[in-house]
Amino acid sequence: MAEEGDRESLMRKEYLGQTARIPWTELQTYYAHGNVIRIATTLDLVEVAVQLGLDNTTAFETWIAAGDIAPVSDDEAKAWIEDDASVWAVVAAPWILVQDKAHQQG
Repeated sequence: MAEEGDRESLMRKEYLGQTARIPWTELQTYYAHGNVIRIATTLDLVEVAVQLGLDNTTAFETWIAAGDIAPVSDDEAKAWIEDDASVWAVVAAPWILVQDKAHQQG
């Protein structure tokens, strides 16, 4: 079990170091290929990436059912282009996970 915990800790550190704010326009090619996934601002972007790397289907089923994780919709993509938005992103190959924290309530 310690090995799994070490792996998870390493993944968390790696994803945290790769998380960055990026202009939405720079992700258009990936969006066009269906590789961009929106993560609700109520979730921790790095934690979602870690759970994806660990293949935690139970967590993902819960998040998907709640609408917390979904492909970026055409409406979201258009709004982000119109707003010249930047999103928080992390690559969890083959996916790019994004959050729009600019419109976050709080």
